[in-house]
Amino acid sequence: MSVFVSIVGLALLILIHEAGHFFAARAVGMSPRKFYVGFPPALLKTTRKGIEYGVGAIPLGGYVKIPGMHRPAPSDLDVHFGPALYESPRLLPPVERIKRLVAQGDFEEARAAVPELERAVNEEELSAKARRSAERGLSELAEALGSDAYWRQRTWKRLVVIAAGPGTNLVFAIALLAAVYMIGIPSDASRRVDKVEPKTPAAQVGLHPGDTIVGINRVPTYTFDDVRDSIRGSGGKPLVVSVVRNGRYIELPPATPEKTQGVYTLGFRPSAIRYKRYDPITAIGLAGKDTWFVTKAMGTWLGHIASGSGQKEVSSPVGIVRESSKAVAVGVREYLQVLALISLSLALLNMLPLLPLDGGHIAFSIIEGVRGRAVGRAVYERVSAVGIALVLLLFFVGLSNDIGNLHGG
Repeated sequence: MSVFVSIVGLALLILIHEAGHFFAARAVGMSPRKFYVGFPPALLKTTRKGIEYGVGAIPLGGYVKIPGMHRPAPSDLDVHFGPALYESPRLLPPVERIKRLVAQGDFEEARAAVPELERAVNEEELSAKARRSAERGLSELAEALGSDAYWRQRTWKRLVVIAAGPGTNLVFAIALLAAVYMIGIPSDASRRVDKVEPKTPAAQVGLHPGDTIVGINRVPTYTFDDVRDSIRGSGGKPLVVSVVRNGRYIELPPATPEKTQGVYTLGFRPSAIRYKRYDPITAIGLAGKDTWFVTKAMGTWLGHIASGSGQKEVSSPVGIVRESSKAVAVGVREYLQVLALISLSLALLNMLPLLPLDGGHIAFSIIEGVRGRAVGRAVYERVSAVGIALVLLLFFVGLSNDIGNLHGG
């Protein structure tokens, strides 16, 4: 059940991201053709009002198909209509006419010539493969030459549509963190000792009920999580526990943790954890500060990845589901925190200036706006090839790490 909830949470984040693109496109006058969670082949799909909604079999993300993402090029017709031309040379005149008009930049005339090419294709005897390719070419030509094509829109509209995906994930992350603060976070009172078990390391060094643990090995502790993590991460080495007892600061003799059910403990039980709750305005402010802190940390992490020193920290969807399922088992509060971190990570990673990521499309839209004309298709394809290779490399490094973690490597 924990794994199922984690998968649903990850799918929700992808859905929110793509919904940002989808609704922003509709708001500025573009008409999306497809809205998918996951990549094809489709497991489930339905069409409503000309838009195909579906769930893809490859759970590596999702996409919204916006018509005419790239300016049409003569080479597009060679790719799509090449097999049909080989089988039926009579299609050459209408294909060459549109190629010439596209090369000249006369897109309105090219759009008007598409129906003639469609009629010619329908009249010819073609193999199933050649017909599928030609029909796909006709569909993409009609979309790329349409008035709502992405590449024909003003720069600000393109930026709004692309930035809306990461922006939605960012807002959602802040909302989740704010919800955690409103639900409540552990207060300092959780460091107080409620009971000390007899004949345990804690009892042997003189820890008393009512003591408040303020440090481990002279490192300050602010919550019980700090105390617990220090003890569990000790590796069995002696720890100096600092406490406040009746208003006085005391350092106890070194206590050597012992293993209990696979984890190191000292043998005491904390007081019932108390939670501090915040009003919505304060919670949003604190969530914003946390988001900025994580953003800076993410920048440092990316620097480590680029230098090769942080490869072990890369994770794939397998690891994301594994860690978030652990959080589900702990509680709602912890799960929301993990989900917020994943949502923020999706936003930040998508803003990297690499095609096919959103940041790459934003960078090219700005470049084209400054130049006053579209970047050539060949440039797009070369940059996209590099970006896809880097994204796949990150995915396989993360998958390798996750498999190693599953096997204790």
